[in-house]
Amino acid sequence: MPGYTTRQHDVRIGDHSYRIRALSDLQQFSDPDHHAERAGISSAQWSLFGQLWPSGRVLAEAMNAYDVAGKRILEIGCGLGLASLVLQQRGATVVASDHHPLAEPFLAYNSALNGLPSVVYRELRWDVPHTTLGRFDLIIGSDVLYESGHAAQLAILLARHTHDHSEILITDPGRGNSASFTRALAAQGFSVTEQRSRMNERDEPPFRGRLLRYSRDAIL
Repeated sequence: MPGYTTRQHDVRIGDHSYRIRALSDLQQFSDPDHHAERAGISSAQWSLFGQLWPSGRVLAEAMNAYDVAGKRILEIGCGLGLASLVLQQRGATVVASDHHPLAEPFLAYNSALNGLPSVVYRELRWDVPHTTLGRFDLIIGSDVLYESGHAAQLAILLARHTHDHSEILITDPGRGNSASFTRALAAQGFSVTEQRSRMNERDEPPFRGRLLRYSRDAIL
């Protein structure tokens, strides 16, 4: 990737090993064409998409075992796309999305790196309706509640792209914004089940991470 240094990670998910190209560190920033300014992404936040975060791995592990047969799946804030690659490997129907200008080329590269067809990608701003994206049976995301304002914004987006029997699966590393998100989804008829998740090998019970599953199981 011109202007950037990268490194490759080998990530074991279940019985399959995935090769992932990531930015080499959090200091990577090169924007000669002013993509960051147009996207509204600061230089401090620019490289966040290009890292393998613990919550992303938790989501990928969940997708390795989740019942995805016959489901249309959307990953929001996909970053490097590990969870979407796991779903692609399993033959699921998945659309990856992000707002970062480099997410699409990194995802395409990582698909090829693993010998997979390119994951379908859609640029998706959370604050601007996407009129052609449609609705999904399962929407997933990792560490998407990292700012307090994201809970309400994301709840509005999910209302546009879910139906009565949709499921939502979010991995959260414990940033403190999940309660307001859960309340916003409860107003849409979603109930939540929570599973504590180890974010890394240093975590000790009770784990700070959470795997949050939202559904409208009561709707007939």
